Amino acid sequence: MSEAGAIWIRTKRLSFRMPDIDDFDAYARIMASPRSAGMGGPFDLRAAWGMFCHDVALWQLFGHGAMMIDLSETGQCIGQVGINHGPLFQEKELGWFVFDGFEGRGYATEAASALRDWAFKTLKLSSLVRYIAPDNSASVAVAERLGARLDPAAPRADPADLVYRHLSS
Repeated sequence: MSEAGAIWIRTKRLSFRMPDIDDFDAYARIMASPRSAGMGGPFDLRAAWGMFCHDVALWQLFGHGAMMIDLSETGQCIGQVGINHGPLFQEKELGWFVFDGFEGRGYATEAASALRDWAFKTLKLSSLVRYIAPDNSASVAVAERLGARLDPAAPRADPADLVYRHLSS
């Protein structure tokens, strides 16, 4: 693995890095907002901290985890993309979110595509899933733009979730 904080992946508009403590305030705000409802939120500060620590710990435990999304031009952090795993996830999940004000610009699709491709190449995965609350049309649209397909037979912790499957090419 690279040094903590090192940028491992870049796209034309975005760069990705390990989360650091300075990212937590913005993370906690989105987790406390109605936008986190599809993940079981809104979450209080204690729950957001636990989730943030989980995102960071995944790197040590599994060799993958969350990465913060920065605009390459300015360095401004605009969201997160990651591969979730562990006892709370039936399969490795490709997850994403962008902070308020950065929706609708293709950043989530660009970031998720880059991390998905990295995971298939580096981790040699044959598939990833995305668990999506049925009313989260924005995440469904991103998953479909990425070429993921609905997998009604996939296991899921929440029976109401839609499961979209990304296959390695």
